[in-house]
Amino acid sequence: MAVVLDGTGLTVEKLVRIARHGEKVELSKEAEERIRFCRGMIQKKLDQKEIMYSVNTGIGEFSETLLNDEEVKQFQKYLVYNHAAGIGEPAPLEYVRGAMASRINVHAKGHSALRLEITQMLVEMLNRGVTPFVCQKGSVGACGDLAPMSQIALVVIGEGSAYYNGELLPGAEALKRAGLRPEVFHARDGLATINGSNVLNSMNTIHLYDMNRWLKQAEIAAAMSLEALIANFKPYDEKLHRARGFSGAVRTARSMMKCIEGSDLLKGGKKKVQDAYSMRSTPQVIGAAHDALAYARKQVEIELNGVGDNPVFFPDENLVLTGANFQGSPVSLPMDMMGAAITMVSVMSERRLNRILNPALSVGLTPFLAEKPGLYSGHMLSQYTACMLIVEQRALSLPSSCASIPAAADQEDFVSMGMNTAIQNHQILENACGILGIEFIAAADGLDQRDHRPGRGVRAAYDVIRKHITHLGEDRPLYPDHTKMAEVIRSCEILEAVEAEVGSLE
Repeated sequence: MAVVLDGTGLTVEKLVRIARHGEKVELSKEAEERIRFCRGMIQKKLDQKEIMYSVNTGIGEFSETLLNDEEVKQFQKYLVYNHAAGIGEPAPLEYVRGAMASRINVHAKGHSALRLEITQMLVEMLNRGVTPFVCQKGSVGACGDLAPMSQIALVVIGEGSAYYNGELLPGAEALKRAGLRPEVFHARDGLATINGSNVLNSMNTIHLYDMNRWLKQAEIAAAMSLEALIANFKPYDEKLHRARGFSGAVRTARSMMKCIEGSDLLKGGKKKVQDAYSMRSTPQVIGAAHDALAYARKQVEIELNGVGDNPVFFPDENLVLTGANFQGSPVSLPMDMMGAAITMVSVMSERRLNRILNPALSVGLTPFLAEKPGLYSGHMLSQYTACMLIVEQRALSLPSSCASIPAAADQEDFVSMGMNTAIQNHQILENACGILGIEFIAAADGLDQRDHRPGRGVRAAYDVIRKHITHLGEDRPLYPDHTKMAEVIRSCEILEAVEAEVGSLE
């Protein structure tokens, strides 16, 4: 069933369905009427020779330069040409599809004053599988993602390059094979296609979806490690966290206890009165990341359903307002926080890994989980890999939202750098999958040295791990195990198995 885009109600999950899973989109009839009505307003103003920024003037430093009638016709094409100035490797197709869908949703609000044909072309490109080639780098996250969005706009007019049926083709050829004909930009059409932070917010949306699922797997990994370390489970009583009041901590404590439910360790036995912080603070730490994600999601979904454009046209009032609704800061700031949050939870994962491997801290496990300590080194070097990934995460967690560099002769003298944040978050999340995978491997091998029956959720996770990774007895090269487990984390196979066993970890 197609996702209806009407300027409201576009959620993280809906955008992922469109971007990642290829679900078709439909522009609502009401949205079509709003787009037509707004276009009628700008056409009247053009006929009356009213001066409007970026319609019959240049942009940025050239905003005071007036264009004659002939130049107005050509300007939108040249605008897209000169802004298609990115560099480097192509962005993943799901990021581009997400950007196209979110741009359609901006147009659906009826404040962008472009022709309906342009929005309909974006709809058809999505539905027929024409995905523009877009360089990953080039946007400063203000004035919109002008460089990457311009590569999308090039395909709309039959230029640039695009993927169709897995093949990279000239834009005109991709459209032709999909049964589409290029559009011609008229006044306002070009800038209305490119002037929003849609690529970086598409990335943000997809990252938030994946971060939420990663955090749930971090809870499962923590539960497994705690079982391997014969933890005291009193710190995970939901009542304790309700007394403080942070919803994320309550959620994490509840999820972890679902995973541990049915464990022999809950029946009693000798345990420490208080475990180390990396064990008993897990609900507070992962919970804080959940709370940060809830705020980031709120901001990102506002952007998905807001008017990210300039100028903004209010046809009911015959009003044109020039401002900065393309500015990426409202989403780049919370997404900087999310990069730090995922790094923070990864650091705690490595600290639990350390306790499993360190014979002074592991409550009776063999040193580094080695079967023959001395002859074998077990998982000693796995920790090296986790530590390397964390140091890289820490460097990537430096916020980009305060790293503005002025552009356009200081007319655009503060920018969000939100694309940098999004690119950094992609790598932070990649590293996080590797770190968590290493903890899972060690926790599973630690459980093999215990004689108690673990909780239902932990057992479900253990069974998935053993489908892919055998117990480390005799030493062997570990890089295939590490790489495979990172893939398993990305696939969420563990999460799906645990939730099938114990219910949702929300």
